[in-house]
Amino acid sequence: MSLLAMGHAAFAADAKKSTPEKSAPDFGPTMRFVVVRSSAPGCEPTCPEWISAEGSIEAGTPALFKRALKALGGRKLPIVVDSPGGNVEAALTLGRLIRKNKLDIAVGKTGFVGCLPDMKNCKENDGKGARYFGDAYANGAICNSACPLMFSGGIRRVVGEWAFLGVHQITTTYIRTKLLYRTTYRMVKGKKKILSTRIVSRRDAGSYKTYEMNKPLERRLSAYLKEMGIDKGVLDIMKATPASDIRQIKPGDMLAMKLVTSLESVDILTEAAICRRSPAPANCKEIPANAKPAEVAAIDAKARPSQPAQVPLSQPAKAAPTQPVEAAPGNGAPEMRFVVVRGSNPLCNPNCPEWISAEGAITADTPEKLRQLLDSVGDRRLPIVINSPGGDVLGALAAGRLIRERKLDVAVARTDFIGCEPRQADCTAEDGVYNGLTVDAGGGCGSACPIMLAGVSNAWSARVHS
Repeated sequence: MSLLAMGHAAFAADAKKSTPEKSAPDFGPTMRFVVVRSSAPGCEPTCPEWISAEGSIEAGTPALFKRALKALGGRKLPIVVDSPGGNVEAALTLGRLIRKNKLDIAVGKTGFVGCLPDMKNCKENDGKGARYFGDAYANGAICNSACPLMFSGGIRRVVGEWAFLGVHQITTTYIRTKLLYRTTYRMVKGKKKILSTRIVSRRDAGSYKTYEMNKPLERRLSAYLKEMGIDKGVLDIMKATPASDIRQIKPGDMLAMKLVTSLESVDILTEAAICRRSPAPANCKEIPANAKPAEVAAIDAKARPSQPAQVPLSQPAKAAPTQPVEAAPGNGAPEMRFVVVRGSNPLCNPNCPEWISAEGAITADTPEKLRQLLDSVGDRRLPIVINSPGGDVLGALAAGRLIRERKLDVAVARTDFIGCEPRQADCTAEDGVYNGLTVDAGGGCGSACPIMLAGVSNAWSARVHS
C-alpha cells in the first residue's frame, strides 16, 4: 500500500477574498442561454432576436453554450451578456467559441415579457413564433472578473455608458487531494514488476489560494488577447488590480485598447429599427402576420429551445424595466427629422455656417435616422440644433451615445426655414441643404430630450449664429 499527496490548480477571477476552505467563489446562479425576440411595439413581422446570457461562468458553461448554438442551426445571433464572472478556463473557451462562430456581443440585461426562462409549462407565448420575448437594455448590466475574457471573443463588442465592464487579478486556488492506492507486483530476477495500480481512497487535503498571476498563466492570457486583437493594456490592468477589488474600465480606454469596437450600446444590436435597414441584419427574423396557425406553430417549435439545465436568473428579469416610452407627446409633435441647414444671413456669404436641424418627437427610429444623415455628410462635424418635446427614452439614450461618439456639439434652439419647410411635400432642397436661421425663442428640450443631451461634451441653450 502506498500514499500519495497530489494537487491541482483551479483558476477563477475571484471578485472577493474567500476563506481557504472554499475552492471557488460564489458568483450566484449558473449562466443560462435563451433566444429572445424583441417585444418592441410595432416591430412585427420582422423583429431582431438575440441570445440572452445571464449568470456566472462555470466549468460546464461552454457545453451549455454549444448546445444553444446547435439548436440555432447556424443562425448568427448577437449575445447580450450580464455576468459577475467565474471560471477563467471556461471564459476563454466561450470567447473562442464566440469568435469561431463570428458572433457579436454586448453587455446588457434582458427584460422578459410573458414567459420567463425559469417558468415551467408556460404557454403565454405559444403560437407567436418564439418562446421568449423581451427588450435588451444596458442600465445596470455588468461584465466583470472573467466575463471580459468571454466578451473579447465577439466580432463587434459594445458596452454602453450605463453598463459596466471590470477586471482584476486572477485568483489561483490550489486543491490538495490525498490518494491511497494499492499496487500489485511480482519479483522478477530481484526487481519489482508492477502488475496493477488501483486507487483505494481519495481525501481532501485542504487548499490554498494565491492572488498573483503566475508566469505561465500570464503568457496564456497575453496570447489569448493577442489572438482576439485586443491590446495588452487589458492584462496590465488585471495585474494591477487586487483580487478583492474591481477596476471598471472607462469607455474611452476600452476603445483605445480595442476591447470594444465602438462606443455604442446594446441597442445597436437589438433595437427594432435595425430590421428596417436594407439589407436587414442576420438576427432579424420574419414571422408573417398572415401565417396559418400550423405555420406559426412550426416556427414556434423551431424557436423553442430544449429545457435548459442551467439555473436561470429570474430576479433581474422581473425587476427589469419595460421599455419606457413616451411615444405620443402631449402636443402631438411629429417624429423627429434631421436635415442639414445653411445660414441664410446675407452678411455671411460666401462662408455661411451649416448645422443639423433636429426637430420633433424622439422615437425608436430616431437614432437610425440620425446615423443615416451623419453617414451622408461624411467626416464633417456639424453641430446639432435641437427642438423637441421629448419622446422615447431608449431612443434618446441611443441618439445621445451616437452624438457623443461622433463628438458633436448641440444647441437647444428652433430653426426657422427660409423658402420652404422640410415637411412640405413640394419643398425641394438644393443639394439636400435647406436655408434657415436659428431662433432661441420657442426652442425647447423637454421630457426625454435632456437624456439625448446628457453625454454631449458641449451642449448649450444659445443661438447658433447664422
